[in-house]
Amino acid sequence: MGKPTGLVQGTLDLLILRTIQHEPKHGWAVAKRIQQVSNDVLKVQQGSLYPALYRLERDGWITGRWAATETGREAKFYSLTSAGRAHLQREVAAWERLSDAINLIIEEA
Repeated sequence: MGKPTGLVQGTLDLLILRTIQHEPKHGWAVAKRIQQVSNDVLKVQQGSLYPALYRLERDGWITGRWAATETGREAKFYSLTSAGRAHLQREVAAWERLSDAINLIIEEA
């Protein structure tokens, strides 16, 4: 089975928000976690990840702070804001409605 070449518009934002929901992560850790949880199906490229992180921060859904990583290097760690948590809940609900509708069509025989 081939790997998906793209995501539904807005899906990357949802994946990022969900990935940092419980603890702050730096960009590389976000990408690795998405890849790990998806069993290597989803691989987020830096050229997509960092613009999404900057946009989410600009929109007030996440906040970033510089700190040392496990290796001692400085990186920007992202966490959800209160507005980001509310936005994530809305996005999850919208995703569930969309995926349920798509599943109805796929399962129709």
